[in-house]
Amino acid sequence: METASDYAAFMERFILPPTSSSIDLPLNSLTFAVKDIFDVKGYVAGFGNPDWAKTHEVATSTAPTVLALLSAGATCVGKTVMDEMAYSINGENIHYGTPRNPCAEDRVPGGSSSGSAVAVGAKLVDFSLGTDTGGSVRVPASYCGIFGFRPSHGAISKLGVVPMAQSFDTVGWFARDPKILSRVGHVLLQSPQVTPVRPTQVIIAEDCFQLSSVPYDVVPQTVIKAVQKLYGDDVLRREILGEYVKAKVPGLKHFMTDENTNQVYNIASLAALSSAMRLLQRYEFKNNHSEWINAVKPDLGPGISERVSDALSTTGEGIDICHSIKGELHAALTSLLGDLGVLVIPTVPGPPPKLQTNSSELDIFRARAFSLLSIVGVSGFCQVSIPLGLYNDLPVSVSLVARNGADGFLLHLVESIYDNIEK
Repeated sequence: METASDYAAFMERFILPPTSSSIDLPLNSLTFAVKDIFDVKGYVAGFGNPDWAKTHEVATSTAPTVLALLSAGATCVGKTVMDEMAYSINGENIHYGTPRNPCAEDRVPGGSSSGSAVAVGAKLVDFSLGTDTGGSVRVPASYCGIFGFRPSHGAISKLGVVPMAQSFDTVGWFARDPKILSRVGHVLLQSPQVTPVRPTQVIIAEDCFQLSSVPYDVVPQTVIKAVQKLYGDDVLRREILGEYVKAKVPGLKHFMTDENTNQVYNIASLAALSSAMRLLQRYEFKNNHSEWINAVKPDLGPGISERVSDALSTTGEGIDICHSIKGELHAALTSLLGDLGVLVIPTVPGPPPKLQTNSSELDIFRARAFSLLSIVGVSGFCQVSIPLGLYNDLPVSVSLVARNGADGFLLHLVESIYDNIEK
């Protein structure tokens, strides 16, 4: 039974002590929680749905990522609520309840790693583990006013994690403090602490900020000032990212529908990118889970059931093009950023929506959100969402993106830039 102070973040509470008690360990004395998608020995990974939990076995081993954190001195204190089958960015779960957003109780916490973000935002744990396929760490981090890191695709083991769509699945994490974010990252990435490196360029994606309802001078301007203070003006560049992507990713023409090109609220090439990402996601989700869904006919909440139904009717048409687009975007953004360049974009198009907003009202917001989220989703790059406090009493954030494999560099950069942001 959840207590009022739990913010409805937890599915189950338990204690997994660290496997070593040395005080020299990097995560000594820190506590963490894990999303209900990770195997923990003796528990069922419930995937956010009671029918899934009833029809799956208790895990006989613990996911390597969880074991790595225990080995580094951290204590796991439980499993957190998630959106059903990881198929939402809202954070609402009709079966287990919606974790309460600690920054704004009348707003959604963001999904699908909702409970993990809320546990950190409400100071119930020092950090937590989530997963990010379409945005499931970055979105709740932004909505709950905390740091969220989506690593380079393939950088961290996904063993012992229920798959959603393998072309995009990553294990990510949350923290309130950039130093803890970084310490957790070095453990999970198995990378040594390296000396901070000056970025060669910091590119502001001007058009992407036009998708946001938060005024321009509130978000990118704060980062620009911090960068100028740290590195001077000469590293700053501005880019119309949509035009760059349109020119460099020819495969997107297959997804340039009237719907994607004629809407005033979007960037056509990024809307096409989002369409490609969601098609491949539906196709892989179907391959992973259609057999179970057809056999069990699970009770799925509103929004989720429609998405799952769409996924089940997906054919293989256009899937090869989606894979081509992944390669083209990876090459295009590698060329744009180089080894040590960073792209600055909004994490989401604005503050968290109100609880139980009807889906048609959310459509434009979701379309803009996936246009932004697909940049890293499709390229496989790494991204960090940085909290910038409140605007009109609601949390706002900004994201930094670096090339695939530059995770350690990005973690250091977050610490440097955050220390120089005017709070």
